[in-house]
Amino acid sequence: MNTLVVVSHPDPHSLTHQVAHSVVEAIRSTGTTVETADLAAESFDPRFSAADLSLFRGNGSTPSDVAEEQTRIDRAEHLILVFPMYWWSMPALLKGWIDRVFVEGWAYEYGDRVFVKKLDRLTIHLVVVAGDDADSFERHGVHQAIRTQIERGIIEYCGATVGSTNFVYGSDTRSRAELATEISAIGSTVADRVAAQRALT
Repeated sequence: MNTLVVVSHPDPHSLTHQVAHSVVEAIRSTGTTVETADLAAESFDPRFSAADLSLFRGNGSTPSDVAEEQTRIDRAEHLILVFPMYWWSMPALLKGWIDRVFVEGWAYEYGDRVFVKKLDRLTIHLVVVAGDDADSFERHGVHQAIRTQIERGIIEYCGATVGSTNFVYGSDTRSRAELATEISAIGSTVADRVAAQRALT
C-alpha cells in the first residue's frame, strides 16, 4: 500500500513542513511506503492555463506536469494533504494543484446522462495548520466550511473516501515545543487510519 503526502508551504522550515514530516515518519513506521510531493520546492505551476482550458473543453491533451501528478496519485491508496489554512480554505498553490489535476476524465466523468466518480479507490486525509483555536473555529463555522468546501466539494464529489481530518490549532500563539505532542498525535492518528485500511486488504 502506497501513501502520497502533498505539502503546500514555500518555507521548508515552516511548522507545516514539520507537521508533514511527522506524518510521513509515523506512516513509515507502520511499514507503509510513503511518497512526498512538496509543491513549492518542485515549482508546480498552479495557474489554470490555456492548455488546461482546452483539456476542460475536450479538445486538448493533458499537460505533462498534470499527467505526472495524476500518475503519482494513481500509485497511492491514501492521499494526505498538509497545508496552512488561508481564508478558511487551502493556499492558492494547493488549490491550483487540485484545479489542474482533479479534472474531468480522470477524477470524474460525465457519461451518457450518468455522472461517474472515478477516485473511489482513494482515501484522502486532511492535516490543516490553523492560527486560531478550536473553539473559535467551531463558533465561526470554519469546521463546517472545510467539510463543505473540501470534504464534500472535492473529495466526495470525485468518489474518494474522506479519511481523517486533523487540525493543528493555535499555530500563531503557541510555540513548536507546546505543539509537539499534538503534532505527534496527529501523525499517529493518520498512520493508524492508513494501517487499519491496509489490514483489511
